Amino acid sequence: MTSTDPLSPTTPAAMLSAAASMGVDRLDAQLLLLHVLGRPSTDRAWLLVHDTDPLDDAIWPAYARLCARRKAGEPVAYLVGEKEFHGLRLQVDRRVLVPRPDTETLVEWALQCIDGRAAPSVLDLGTGSGAIALAIQNARHDARVTAVDASAEALAVARGNAERLGLPVRFRQANWLDRADAGYDLIVSNPPYIPRDDIHLAALQHEPQGALVSGDDGLDDIRRIVDAAPAHLAAGGWLLLEHGYDQAEAVRQLLSQRGFAETQSRDDLAGIARCSGGIWRAVK
Repeated sequence: MTSTDPLSPTTPAAMLSAAASMGVDRLDAQLLLLHVLGRPSTDRAWLLVHDTDPLDDAIWPAYARLCARRKAGEPVAYLVGEKEFHGLRLQVDRRVLVPRPDTETLVEWALQCIDGRAAPSVLDLGTGSGAIALAIQNARHDARVTAVDASAEALAVARGNAERLGLPVRFRQANWLDRADAGYDLIVSNPPYIPRDDIHLAALQHEPQGALVSGDDGLDDIRRIVDAAPAHLAAGGWLLLEHGYDQAEAVRQLLSQRGFAETQSRDDLAGIARCSGGIWRAVK
């Protein structure tokens, strides 16, 4: 049954037009409409083919509510309950940060660092939704991947994703490297790195602030990880860290001062140095 209210949009095309008038980005509007219709997010072509099809009258109120929440800044991933990352469809909600495409740069670098190593041991610190750990495990089935997070709620999300995807990542609740094993071939992390008074935090109000903010300069957690990591790395093991758009030089300096070699940075999709890391060579 379709709506008889002439003021209510009744077709996909009309609903997308209404969303645009509300100030919702077109791609976001399409993803939200597909979600309300119970269709996969990859089915955007369906909206074009069926743009004039009449829809059930229950669709518009549900869709309008989601559009209003999106306009208020709530991430699309929270509204639809999932986010694609490195080819994996992850379930996400307010307990974890939304995985960003730029973090795939960190995953690609991590895979390069363990390339050629048989059954490499990998530790993901502050795993959140499990995005980094699961992406590495999916690409390297022989890897022994452990993921830790201080948040029990975040770990519940990550474990759920691992079980749904059938990936054997091991999870542990811990604060960074507390009680961690030694001898890892790779330690990787996307830790909090935003300064507490950063103006960009206003746009991230819907996401867990504890996973975003790290002291006055945003580097408190990175300092802690860099300082502790050598005791948990095998000789020749790598430490890779995601950081803010303007922190690459500072993070490389922290790594060098701690004794890491070959310190370097990698650019994200926008050409900004977003990840830095170095190799640990044990002193003979």
